Amino acid sequence: MSLLDIAGLSASLGRKTVLDRVSLAIGAGECVGLIGPNGAGKSTLLRAVLGLVPHDGTISLTGQAPASLAPDEMARRIAYLPQEREIAWPVSVERIVGLGRMPHGTGAREPDDADRRIILEAMRAMDVAGLAGRRATELSGGETARVLIARALAQRAPLLLADEPTAGLDPAHQIACMRVFSDLAKDGASVLVCLHDLGLAARWCTRLVLMAEGRIIADGPPAHVLTPDRLAEVYGIRAFIGAAEGGMVLQPLDVLVGRDAV
Repeated sequence: MSLLDIAGLSASLGRKTVLDRVSLAIGAGECVGLIGPNGAGKSTLLRAVLGLVPHDGTISLTGQAPASLAPDEMARRIAYLPQEREIAWPVSVERIVGLGRMPHGTGAREPDDADRRIILEAMRAMDVAGLAGRRATELSGGETARVLIARALAQRAPLLLADEPTAGLDPAHQIACMRVFSDLAKDGASVLVCLHDLGLAARWCTRLVLMAEGRIIADGPPAHVLTPDRLAEVYGIRAFIGAAEGGMVLQPLDVLVGRDAV
């Protein structure tokens, strides 16, 4: 059974159709990159899955409608990392990451040894264990992003939805983040991650879903989706496409203009 099934999903913001009859299924063990130009509907799709925007169509989490699930049960099934990266509470980094354990009962009790081990593992995965005692409001933008990713990891949900998690991270931490997502998939969880960095998407995702104007244009392995013709048609760019160390390499080179554009 798929962890996430979406059928005929449509959504509008004002008078503008943002999602137009989107259908998508994600099974266990997949790291799926959701890609497409600005305004393609990627973030709205994630928010619709969580019930944060009005929509038509059907959504199923392991056979159940999200609306039928209690909030804690929903949070045990899906971890969500939004684009917004603001921490307003002057509490420790460890406390922020520990919020990821709340769906598992820590809201009513102190974290136990198992919770503390999971929290530490999540902080180590995102290289913020050394910041554990720091106030979260005193962090840089990149540090804040990594702390919030660690919080999502601490939920240990079988499905992770992440909206531009690598934005603002330096190259080493971008790669580390995508490696963590890839490892989650290898361990049987699933990740649906919105990305603008096509190089990271090509290198680390097992599958790409390309959206444009609220619709899915292509869905499949990176080499199938990221073709020169499709990059020209959807993004208006040309790119270097190659392979190195067993994986795909993609580097955008220039914008196509005039008669060069498809």
